[in-house]
Amino acid sequence: MKMIKYPLILLMSLLLSSHLAFAADDEPEPEPTQNTKVCKKGKVWDEDKRKCIKIKNSQFTDDQIFQTARELAYADRFEDAITLLNMAANADDPRILNYLGFSNRKAGNIDLAMEYYSRALVQDPDYVLARSYMGQGYVAMGKDELAREQLNEIAIRDSRSSWAYRSLASTLNASSAAY
Repeated sequence: MKMIKYPLILLMSLLLSSHLAFAADDEPEPEPTQNTKVCKKGKVWDEDKRKCIKIKNSQFTDDQIFQTARELAYADRFEDAITLLNMAANADDPRILNYLGFSNRKAGNIDLAMEYYSRALVQDPDYVLARSYMGQGYVAMGKDELAREQLNEIAIRDSRSSWAYRSLASTLNASSAAY
């Protein structure tokens, strides 16, 4: 009976933690646009031409790059997000660096992701979203203590009620429940 009980607890913890991670309004999942509704791999929507074009032909501002790459990353188009983010004029923009980290981590390039998160935090030590995603990377690497350090930094710099804090806390809780 215990063998059934613990996997159910783990499943319930994982379901609850994934719900909490996306329940907040301060870091909601981006709304799908033509970039993810219409355009296929390697392409993004060009509003002027009213069609999908190759990413490399896009003329986005850094803000548009960030917003579009974020949408692509949430749609599991990590390589497209990375290609687009690498086109940013300001390669030191913490948002660009953070989503290069996020996209690389989700694509399985955790060591490279950690470098991008570190660079984002050099630019803005108070960027708690980068701290949250870096902490999630540490959890994926089995370095929960380093993730807890980031969680504490988020609590100091922001609050325990922020999306960044709750997301990392739920990832840590799920990791602990797995053992």
